[in-house]
Amino acid sequence: MKTTLIIMAAGIGSRFGGGIKQLAKMGPNGEIIMDYSIYDAKEAGFDKVVFIIRKDIEEEFKEVIGNRIQNYMDVEYVFQDINDLPEGFTCPEGRTKPWGTGQAVLCAKSVVDTPYVIINADDYYGKEAFVKLHDFLVEHAKMGKEFDMGMAGFILKNTLSENGTVTRGVCKVDDNNLLKEVYETTGIKAEGDKIVCDNPEVEAWAKPESNVSMNMWAGYPDFLDYLEKDFSTFLSNISDNPMKKEYLLPNIVAELLRENRINVKVLETHDKWFGVTYAEDKEYVQNAFKQLIEDGVYPEKLWK
Repeated sequence: MKTTLIIMAAGIGSRFGGGIKQLAKMGPNGEIIMDYSIYDAKEAGFDKVVFIIRKDIEEEFKEVIGNRIQNYMDVEYVFQDINDLPEGFTCPEGRTKPWGTGQAVLCAKSVVDTPYVIINADDYYGKEAFVKLHDFLVEHAKMGKEFDMGMAGFILKNTLSENGTVTRGVCKVDDNNLLKEVYETTGIKAEGDKIVCDNPEVEAWAKPESNVSMNMWAGYPDFLDYLEKDFSTFLSNISDNPMKKEYLLPNIVAELLRENRINVKVLETHDKWFGVTYAEDKEYVQNAFKQLIEDGVYPEKLWK
């Protein structure tokens, strides 16, 4: 079965050489975090990559990574644009903020007709999550609701930063490993064996071992069809905050859960998540990749 990796990269800055943290060199041969995600996805069985970018960074993006990857996997580019809206809608005058991850993924609908996994460009997810989500997509049987999805369930303590608080989608999961609720929670940090955060309700039950969503979702083309219709509904209801309201994947999934229309299988992964949330994280992430290479997880030269 053909499977696709969708990478949300439209939030990357326009000058790659100007110290953009998401595209800092992390590997010994100039590899960036995306290189390792694509390498892991290819190893897990994915055979196509769709890059969601902005049109103004296309040339630079291809120079930094796209041209290299096309030697190893099928590559497609789609472009997220604030003015790319359904018929009958226009961007509110003065709005500059992008519409969010839901619209980003919707941009890929025209080039994705296979099961897929969605990831952020600037996050390192580890090998286990790609294998589990790929196997879910290939082996999965219908779970009895309108939509079926998979989600990589990272262990909260494995996603924290030593340099400050983080925002995570903290999850409640039932005994069948199905997602019950996602709470987008800010200000998360560990204090000893306790998790503290900005949401007292979540703080009351969240544990270091709780599952969190890192925006790594597995889905099927029918979900993209749903996004196409639902985005119009979203745009019809932005009058309360037209400059900043966003169409976000966790919120979309949460609404489908409330409506009892979706099953989301949470596939727990024990790999440590890396990301450059703070500038101070860069050295830590570089050292982490160095250790992974020394441990034999990756070859020193990733792409031969």
